[in-house]
Amino acid sequence: MTIVIKTQEDIEKMRIAGRLASEVLDYITPFVKPGVTTAELDRLCHEYMVNVQGTIPAPLNYCPPGYTPYPKAICTSVNQVICHGIPNDKALKNGDVVNLDITVIKDGYHGDTSRMFEVGTVASHASRLAQVTYECMWLGIDMVKPGARLGDIGAVIQRHAEKNGYSVVREFCGHGIGKKFHEEPQVLHYGKPGTGVELKAGMIFTIEPMINAGKKEIRAMPDGWTIVTKDRSLSAQWEHTVLVTETGYEILTQSAGTPARPALPQPAAVAA
Repeated sequence: MTIVIKTQEDIEKMRIAGRLASEVLDYITPFVKPGVTTAELDRLCHEYMVNVQGTIPAPLNYCPPGYTPYPKAICTSVNQVICHGIPNDKALKNGDVVNLDITVIKDGYHGDTSRMFEVGTVASHASRLAQVTYECMWLGIDMVKPGARLGDIGAVIQRHAEKNGYSVVREFCGHGIGKKFHEEPQVLHYGKPGTGVELKAGMIFTIEPMINAGKKEIRAMPDGWTIVTKDRSLSAQWEHTVLVTETGYEILTQSAGTPARPALPQPAAVAA
C-alpha cells in the first residue's frame, strides 16, 4: 500500500478544492425542498461548478473497473439509498431525507464532501439518524492525529452508531484523496482501536460514515451504482476531507455554510 504524503503545495491546492466542494453544498441548500427533482439539483450544481467555480464535477463519467460510467455530476441518495444514488426526475417530497455528495476537481486536485438535508418537515427518527451520523463523523475526525491508527477512527464511529441502535455499512468506506479521486488508505468506519495504518502528517483522506437505521446489509440496484439498505430502512451519511497535521487535523471541506460542529457525547470519544 502506497499512501501519498502531501507536499505543502499539494495541501494548498487541496484546501482550495475542498472549500469549493463545500461551497457547492452552500449554493444548493436553498433549492432542496419539496417538489424539486434530484435531476434539477444535479443540473444546478453542475452549472455552478462549471460556470461559476471553474471546477470539474469529478463523478461525471467516473468509471472504476467493473462499473459503467457514472452519468451525473453529483450523487443524490434519498431515504433508504446508502450511497451513489443517481439523480433522476422523481420529485423530493415532504419528509424525505437526502444526502448530496459533491466532488470537484480544481487545478488537478479533488475536493470531496457530503451533507444530509431534510426535505420539509421530517420525522423525528429520521432527524435523529442524521444527527447521530453527524456525531459519528465528528467523533472519527477527533481521533485524527499523528501516531493514531485508522482503527481508532472506525472503532469510535462503530461504537457510537451501535450504542444508538444503528448499524455501520461495511462495504463502503472513506479513502485517501488528492490528484486521484480515490487513493490509499481505505478508511473503514468500524474496527478496533490501535489497529490499522498509523497516521502521519501530510496524509489526506475522507471520513464518511454510512449509518443505517436498521441492519447493515446492503443491496445493489440494477443501474450498477445505487446502493440501498437491504431491509429498506433509512440510511444517512456525512463526509469531510481531513488533513493530518503535525499536531492533529485540519478539515479541508469547510465553507461559510458548513453546519457547526455538534456537541459531542462523552466519554464516547475515548478509545477503548
